[in-house]
Amino acid sequence: MTTDNDASTGSRRRPWHELPHSVRTGIENVLGGTVAAATSQRGGFSDGLAARLQLADGRRAFAKAVDADAAPGVAAFHRREVAVNGGLPPGVPVPRLLGSHDEQGWVALVFEDVEGALPVQPWREDELERVLDALTGLAESLTPAPPLNSGDVSPRLGGWSRLAEGSRSLAKLSVIAPDAARELDDHLALEARLPEVIAGNTLTHGDLYPFNVLLTEERVVVVDWPHAWTGPAYADLVMLLGSVALGGVDPEPYAARHPLLRGVEPEAVDVVISAQAGFLLAAACSMDSADAGTDPRLESMMTALGRASLRWLSLRRV
Repeated sequence: MTTDNDASTGSRRRPWHELPHSVRTGIENVLGGTVAAATSQRGGFSDGLAARLQLADGRRAFAKAVDADAAPGVAAFHRREVAVNGGLPPGVPVPRLLGSHDEQGWVALVFEDVEGALPVQPWREDELERVLDALTGLAESLTPAPPLNSGDVSPRLGGWSRLAEGSRSLAKLSVIAPDAARELDDHLALEARLPEVIAGNTLTHGDLYPFNVLLTEERVVVVDWPHAWTGPAYADLVMLLGSVALGGVDPEPYAARHPLLRGVEPEAVDVVISAQAGFLLAAACSMDSADAGTDPRLESMMTALGRASLRWLSLRRV
């Protein structure tokens, strides 16, 4: 998998040569060959390895790995991704999981290599239209949701009630998103409808931002599935359109004509947009920039995406 956007990348990647020998050997055992070269990939924010591998026999693969002791949350995501990918039906445009290695405190996943690139940001019209069209087919192929042996997870939506309960978080919200702080009661009212709105029978990606999309000459490939959950067919579409607002473009014309939103109650869409912003801003407000464990790029991206979704919501509710 190839990517090309530093701004959409975390700051805690580890190169191949820094992995313990046992982890590199475990990955090579999955591949049945020796890694001759490894190129770290940009895009995304997970700690640890994210590298494109070239084997001595000419084959290619993509691997990601993390130290579970150093980043237990990321390790849990990796383990769930193994289960999710194993349950996806044939034909879904995702990289094929070749195998995994989970020993001695390290979790590694090995995927087929995809010759693709991240969408250009801000979005180009032609690339955006390709991805929006692909989301219709993706939702159709994942409805009804396939059974997954991965346990239930909460969607990455909502957070206004957590913000309302913390004085420090509220103070930070007033700085990074003052309009949201002033309109907190409105967002709390929308969030109260979230359980009702997110009922559905489609397996959604749950983290569908541009850094989790690869464009090849023929396909739109969606990567990184640890946050998949079952909900409405339009949930991923709404999440992606929030990134359109980040580039200063009004997402509403795209939303108005997209088939996945046909017949959907407008306020239900507002609830999801608000909940998306709430999750992002609550996460950003929980981060301490003085803490060495905080990834400043992740905090910045969450803040920017959260504010972009709020701009879209404000245009819808004028």
